[in-house]
Amino acid sequence: AMAHEDRLGGKNLVIRLAALLHDIGKPKTRALIPGGGVSFHHHEVVGARLAKERLKKLRFSNEVIDDVELLIALHLRFHGYGDGEWTDSAVRRYVRDAGALVTHLHVLTRADCTTRNQRKAERLARTYDELEAHINRLAQEEELAAIRPDLDGGEVMQLLNLKPSREVGQALDFLLELRLEHGPLGKERATNELLNWWRSR
Repeated sequence: AMAHEDRLGGKNLVIRLAALLHDIGKPKTRALIPGGGVSFHHHEVVGARLAKERLKKLRFSNEVIDDVELLIALHLRFHGYGDGEWTDSAVRRYVRDAGALVTHLHVLTRADCTTRNQRKAERLARTYDELEAHINRLAQEEELAAIRPDLDGGEVMQLLNLKPSREVGQALDFLLELRLEHGPLGKERATNELLNWWRSR
């Protein structure tokens, strides 16, 4: 991770802790695969939890702990997409879930794409280059840094004639899901989608 650390403005505690602890879940999740080989199913989920416990004992700040936990939980997401068939929707979710730590996640994932097999390492690096380019392209086309529903709570309440309630939250969740899936819809289409959803409930 240190090779890419300058992207975070120099020495960075969060990235160093995440790099140190990101595979902490492997021993607990190690399983032998029938026919040979080893799997570490969900080691990122287990690892995030173990890292949190370890860092709490070491009295790190809640902010540092939360950041490291999130990075470890997300550090395998990139590998779930094979050789880069990332849809716009998958890219939006990656950026949304990483939030302010998206550059940290880039640094950690790149550092983790190590393998003794030179060809494989180059392919992983190339695939990650493509992902970053895809993120940058989408970021120029739409507001990726703060993905919000196309309508706000006030507009939803007005359109559906609602008071503040759980239904308003459900409507905003519905609109956010559409935004993640399809990108910006614009007010008109979002309004139509919302009214159709409301009628069909």
